[in-house]
Amino acid sequence: MVDQILHSKIYGEEKPGTPLFVFHGLFGMLDNWGSFGKEFGDYFSVHLIDLRNHGKSFHSDEMSHDDLAHDITHYMQHYGIEKANLLGHSLGGKAVMQFAVKYPLKVEKLIVADISPKAYPPHHQGIIKALETVDFNEMKSRQEVEEHLTSYIPEKSVVQFLAKNLYWNDENGEKKLAWRFNLKTLSEKYNEFVANAIKFGVYNGPTLFIAGEKSNYILPQDEFLIKQQFPDFKIVKIPNAGHWVQAENPTDFNKAVKDFIFDTHQA
Repeated sequence: MVDQILHSKIYGEEKPGTPLFVFHGLFGMLDNWGSFGKEFGDYFSVHLIDLRNHGKSFHSDEMSHDDLAHDITHYMQHYGIEKANLLGHSLGGKAVMQFAVKYPLKVEKLIVADISPKAYPPHHQGIIKALETVDFNEMKSRQEVEEHLTSYIPEKSVVQFLAKNLYWNDENGEKKLAWRFNLKTLSEKYNEFVANAIKFGVYNGPTLFIAGEKSNYILPQDEFLIKQQFPDFKIVKIPNAGHWVQAENPTDFNKAVKDFIFDTHQA
């Protein structure tokens, strides 16, 4: 079987220097990072990338951290890229951490947004169950889907985030709403990528963990584990932001990324 290549959108394609790869979180897609890509594309090449089973990337029955790291390897081979800066949020952060400890020589600098290498208790079951109750044979508009999800998910911002994944699928000449993400695999393999830590390995290169001040995804006690695998690390807390740190305070988030990437005097 030929390895499939992840779908991406590239900003600043002709820019010199080390490119930056950006990976979204669970149920996200590269479109969530459009403003970030435009801004950073003025400095260097930025690849906004859909993880497998998300966005316009291929669907698969497999979804482990190793699978996600494998996809990054083949993406780099496809584009002839030897080394990249990597940024990943949440599930995307797990993917780039696994890649960095497995292929450390392929990573210039690593940025992990609001996630740590540890295993997390399952905590998306409510969202998954809500998504599984959506019947596209019955629901004929985005508004109907959003109203239905609202009866299960009280946070309007979460419903709107999920609804960005809706698209019109033309099947046998009949247009029908569908999800871009592969809900079946994400549900079945959930424990593999959430309730498991990344595999042990060490990435000695510069690593930045960006935490939302209002988020509890990176706790003080996680620093010991982080140091074991990413010894050259620092943690920056972004004020007025929760787990979706890049969306809730993009100004401070983008500044933290810039300061880190352009800092040539790191220890």
